[in-house]
Amino acid sequence: MFCDKAISAAIATHFAGLTHDALSEATRHATRRALLDAVGVTLGATGLGEDAVPYRRHAQAAPGPSRLIGFSGSSTPALAALANGALAHQLDFGDTFDAGPAHPNAALVPALLALADARPELAFGELLVTMAAGSDLACRLSIAAPRPFEEGGWYPPPLVNLIATAAACARFIGLDVDGIRHAMGLALLQGSFPSQIKYDASSPIRGVREGLVARAAVEAALLAEAGATAFAEPLEGRAGFFAIYGGGAPRDALLDGLGETFLGDQVSFKPWPACRGTHPYIEAALVLRDRIDPAQVVGIEAETGPIQEMLIRPQAAKAEPTRAIEAKFSIPYTVAAALIDGAVTLDSFTAARIADPVTRTLAHKVVERRNPDWGRGQAASGSLTVTLADGAVLHQRVMQAAGHPDRPMDDESLIAKFVDCAAHAASPMDAAAARSLASQILSFSVGAAARNLCDPPCTAPV
Repeated sequence: MFCDKAISAAIATHFAGLTHDALSEATRHATRRALLDAVGVTLGATGLGEDAVPYRRHAQAAPGPSRLIGFSGSSTPALAALANGALAHQLDFGDTFDAGPAHPNAALVPALLALADARPELAFGELLVTMAAGSDLACRLSIAAPRPFEEGGWYPPPLVNLIATAAACARFIGLDVDGIRHAMGLALLQGSFPSQIKYDASSPIRGVREGLVARAAVEAALLAEAGATAFAEPLEGRAGFFAIYGGGAPRDALLDGLGETFLGDQVSFKPWPACRGTHPYIEAALVLRDRIDPAQVVGIEAETGPIQEMLIRPQAAKAEPTRAIEAKFSIPYTVAAALIDGAVTLDSFTAARIADPVTRTLAHKVVERRNPDWGRGQAASGSLTVTLADGAVLHQRVMQAAGHPDRPMDDESLIAKFVDCAAHAASPMDAAAARSLASQILSFSVGAAARNLCDPPCTAPV
């Protein structure tokens, strides 16, 4: 229905015209679930996300109306988005669009909440609309490039979030089609997310990067509101988003079903706080654990493809992570922890747990077996083949990790995850208070001020 419009204008028109009534009840509920998950993992990071501290300190230096989630301070909308966004992906526990890859709500939620704080007239129903549209666009952008973003040296999750979050922020504050289009262009001017983010194991940027996205998106929307302009065609232009990052004109997936199908409904929620690529191996290990004495393990082969390469190479380093972010990106460590503990939780990534010598010994036995037929379609797939000292060989394959819409976490599981994250916050919430807040998020009135949604976590003292 948008074939007669340029791509950027078509998307901006869609954002500007979308209403709460136009969303199906399934999309509304899916969006609330994503909001619940995003707030929960952000709360958990306030107590566990040490790499986000500099971003909060920077934000605290500039007073403003937007609160710092989990703490008593506030800042400008852009800097609050920076500080809160730095927490949103810090635990690597937020939702993911497996087909992308994308983490469509990691920058989107902190950016929208920062703007909601600054503008008490904005209603929760508008936040749901813009979140549904923004999450959908991030997912679409992640699958629409004719060439994988990584082939150009770029890291796709923050890139796609940058454009989608800017468009959502612009719509949230009431900009028209041109304003939304220019916000996408102004965000494009701030985008540079090289794949070095994932290749440098010592870098904290993997965990805090979404803060940079959220800040840039809020700035882009506010600049567009003030009258700044960028490009007529920020996405499809001769040297626009897809030409620079995706190697050519976007595929049909960008516009197919726009306004009818919301891909944000199809995100996977993480049962375990680690890179999504580790999840099938964690799941396989947990299935096998009752049949395995870790002390009797001779070797473990992990079936992998090119997507999993960064999670298992170099093997010696992956077997001995020194920081939480390294352990979360390690198949050897997460498999060993799952086999030994029977669970992978937020507490699996403390300094003491990571340094455990028994876990490291077992992790060194986890080696890769490359499947030449695997590619992007197997991003959330994996298998383990375990050989024991008595010669027994055990095998478990997981072709779609738990948490995917085909194997979803139900509402109660998401609430339990929220409660666990809130218990790890800088100002821990007891289970009853956390459950109350979770229920509020899942049932908050669409006509209420959006800024009142998260009062308890946003005003918690430290």
